[in-house]
Amino acid sequence: MIGRPTDLNEEFVRALPDAGPVVMVNLVRFRARSLDDRGSGWDAYSRYSQADMPLLKKVGGTILWAGHIEGAALGHLREGEHWDWVVLAQYPSRAAFLSMMTSPEYALANVDRENGVEDHVILAANQTYSKFMPA
Repeated sequence: MIGRPTDLNEEFVRALPDAGPVVMVNLVRFRARSLDDRGSGWDAYSRYSQADMPLLKKVGGTILWAGHIEGAALGHLREGEHWDWVVLAQYPSRAAFLSMMTSPEYALANVDRENGVEDHVILAANQTYSKFMPA
């Protein structure tokens, strides 16, 4: 399917226990110029975000927090490594995350994401503690 993420680790996510909410920690590095030449990488990612938000809400997800990364406060990044943006996205389940990520609607939105990001890592994290929701 055109636009579907080619680096989605679907088997890994499906193999994880799916007993409750999951937070997906998104680390994003933007391209200086989007691949479609319609602005910066940030511009393309912003278009992606506008299309993605209704899909996220449709599966019961929400954005907990997003912000620009300033640098490593503890430890060291590898030589030349940097991240521009971090997003904490919560889904009611891993199945909800996969439902969104594998949908035809997401494939359409993903074109802008791929045009805008040089690198994007999503780390799946189970909820051990949350001030936002009861355990």
